Amino acid sequence: MNESTRLLIHGASGRMGQALMRLAGERDDLRVVAAAARRAPGDLPAGAQSITAASLDAAPDFDVAIDFSLPEAFDPVLDLCVRRGVPLVSGTTGLSDAQRAALDAAAKTIAVVWAANFSLGVAVLGDLVERAARALAHWDCDIVESHHVHKKDAPSGTALALGARAEAGGATPRYASLRAGDIVGEHTVQFATAGERVELIHRATNRDIFARGALHVARRLHARAPGAYRVADLLD
Repeated sequence: MNESTRLLIHGASGRMGQALMRLAGERDDLRVVAAAARRAPGDLPAGAQSITAASLDAAPDFDVAIDFSLPEAFDPVLDLCVRRGVPLVSGTTGLSDAQRAALDAAAKTIAVVWAANFSLGVAVLGDLVERAARALAHWDCDIVESHHVHKKDAPSGTALALGARAEAGGATPRYASLRAGDIVGEHTVQFATAGERVELIHRATNRDIFARGALHVARRLHARAPGAYRVADLLD
């Protein structure tokens, strides 16, 4: 794959959308061709076309759509990707059961990735957690997550995803949440038994890691066969 991957950024006026466009502009293998948002997304990369979220059909040809928007804006971009036969990378949270079912159905015809966290380090952490849970049967498993004071959901989506990996390995995780200061995100998965303890930790110190991870995934999702992929499936 030598040519640059053409991107549609959906939710371009948001914090993640702005980071995606800025960081994509620093890479030779990615090119933002369209930025879609409810309001003007601000500075656009050279050559990118600004479109409204209500007029997605006006988007130029693109290879992958990256969506960080709101649940009410999710259906149109998924429909556009299905109709055009192009992959979708989405980090939009709060999707309904019907929207998740639509995403699963779309995976039969296009490649899709949905994740609550696009950190490549967290993707590796999930694999380590599942391996540890299988190897440390009957050990206590606790997941402690810390975030900034403005984060409302607890446990975090990432903590629950890590818990699902622990459960896949046979553990029964318990959760604790801390909200303090401006912590970007910290997740500790602890396995403990009599006399010893194993801790697996990921600390995020910059929110750009999530945008970089989504761009990494988009580049590798281009030209993949239809299916539902995890971030961990696209690390290489």
